[in-house]
Amino acid sequence: MSKLDRFPITRRWPATNPDIIQLYSMTTPNGVKVSIALEEMGLPYEAHAVNIMVNESWTPEFLALNPNGKIPAIIDPDGPDGEPIGMFESNAILLYLAEKTGKLIPADRAGQLEARTWLFLQAGHIGPMFGQVGYFNKFAGREIADKRPLERYVGEAKRMLALLEDRLDGRDWLMGKEFTIVDCACLGWVRNLIGFYEAAELVDYAALRRVPRWLDAGLARPAVQRGLNSPARPA
Repeated sequence: MSKLDRFPITRRWPATNPDIIQLYSMTTPNGVKVSIALEEMGLPYEAHAVNIMVNESWTPEFLALNPNGKIPAIIDPDGPDGEPIGMFESNAILLYLAEKTGKLIPADRAGQLEARTWLFLQAGHIGPMFGQVGYFNKFAGREIADKRPLERYVGEAKRMLALLEDRLDGRDWLMGKEFTIVDCACLGWVRNLIGFYEAAELVDYAALRRVPRWLDAGLARPAVQRGLNSPARPA
């Protein structure tokens, strides 16, 4: 009997190796935060594709792990005191993994608190603003005749990019010389904004210098590339 049997999600997505971290995700900007971190940390994990396009994250099994019905989520069989723990919310998972391993997070307390601040900013501003640009520029929102919502979110996206541009002045990565969970949290969103969301021209991406350099450097990392493709998209 596996100690993961208490989690209903494992009945729909069975664990081949219940002794390693189980990731339930899809390669969205939020999903790849965690797969990139797992790859960068070198943590063994098993990736399960949760197809949000057919509402698999709203099944009873998934909701038993994340009642908010969003990916990603994980189960760590070796949680606090050696007991399994389920986690959801991508940035909460990033912090948990960083604190568990001591990797991808500054060693000093002040740096750790600063990283938390930037994770909150990403969750509260960068992700929501970029996502709304995608909705109003590429998806159903583009059919709305009133373009003021699109203009509003484009303006906020530009503001967030300017903030990142300033942050990268004199820094290789968002926290300094080392790649951290803050970079994990932001890379996928910037990549999507200028790629999948087709908004590079809207947000004047070509006018930036440091953000494109940072994004290119991040995408050149082998672990990032593996994370961007984990789990494999369902056929």
